[in-house]
Amino acid sequence: MRVTQTALPGVRMIETDVFRDDRGYFLETWQAERYTSLGLPGSFVQDNLSHSARGVLRGLHLQHPHSQGKLVYVIEGEMLDVAVDVRVGSPHFGRSVAVVLSGQNHRQLYIPPGFAHGFCVTSQYALLAYKCTTPYRPSSELGVLWSDPDLAIAWPHSPVTVSARDQSFARLRDIPQSALPSYAQYGPAAVAHR
Repeated sequence: MRVTQTALPGVRMIETDVFRDDRGYFLETWQAERYTSLGLPGSFVQDNLSHSARGVLRGLHLQHPHSQGKLVYVIEGEMLDVAVDVRVGSPHFGRSVAVVLSGQNHRQLYIPPGFAHGFCVTSQYALLAYKCTTPYRPSSELGVLWSDPDLAIAWPHSPVTVSARDQSFARLRDIPQSALPSYAQYGPAAVAHR
């Protein structure tokens, strides 16, 4: 297993060991001791599955308070997975990173608390699985407009299928800073002391 730091500190890509033979393949999608030894969270409290068709875009979602870290991977299909730093005071505020996740490459993306997350399906359909470090709390839901021009995310499809809810999110610059997570709360120094 190999962990690679992306252009956004804290957002890491994991390339799992895949064992293939004439029957198919086997891999571990999460193992607490091994992942913790590589600097990833050892504790997740909720698992989710999301099935979407080609061109479906979901995001950009986060929770605050009760921010979630997410370990994201695709079981079948392919998608572009995106993380955006929305921590007020972060030197990377408003920057994003995108990684292609698929059932073929078996990559995982760890998105720490304080980041918005979204994805767009590039195959006929995709089945996405993700683990969360805190439970889903509807009262903490927050979103950033997926097409915010200030973020300049190069989504792979146009047009895309986006829910009315996701279309209604504000641009990042129009969200009051008091509503967003802070770098002091979710930056490297804060995480090191948890």
